[in-house]
Amino acid sequence: MLGLKRPRVALLNIGVEDMKGTESLREAAARLRDADLPMAFEGFIEGDKIGAGEIDVIVTDGFTGNVALKTAEGTARLVSGLLRKALTQSIWTRAGYFLARGGLRALRAHLDPNNHNGAVFLGLNGIVVKSHGGANAAGMAAAIGLAIELLADDITRRIEADLNALGAAGAQPDVSVAG
Repeated sequence: MLGLKRPRVALLNIGVEDMKGTESLREAAARLRDADLPMAFEGFIEGDKIGAGEIDVIVTDGFTGNVALKTAEGTARLVSGLLRKALTQSIWTRAGYFLARGGLRALRAHLDPNNHNGAVFLGLNGIVVKSHGGANAAGMAAAIGLAIELLADDITRRIEADLNALGAAGAQPDVSVAG
């Protein structure tokens, strides 16, 4: 996925240090560090680095992921509102907006959750892509496109193979995906 041979992967945690987080997070990190999988496991990442672009895939549970996502969306709306207010305060700021509007439109498109819609649920015997509740038609199309990409990439079989390889390294039971 993402067109990357070895995506950089991290687990979302309350700190980057090995001793932070729950026992299950620390155990997962230790197992992933030792695993021979087609990814570059980078350890833990904190919430303030989610959008930094240092990591390609951030793994978390649904509750924490949803809190992080809603926080990012709210922050983007807040900054957009503050920027809109700042750029309409005077004739000079309006002139500045006129000159910068192409860049601001590109920024708005980048921050629009409809352009990045679709959370993938893993650990299921199939593909589930959950769409954002406020998605428009373009957002739904993005989520459907993601599901099609996952099917074309045979992602469930690849996850099965990776989990079996991880299990062989750590005495985990065999995983099989219903066909």
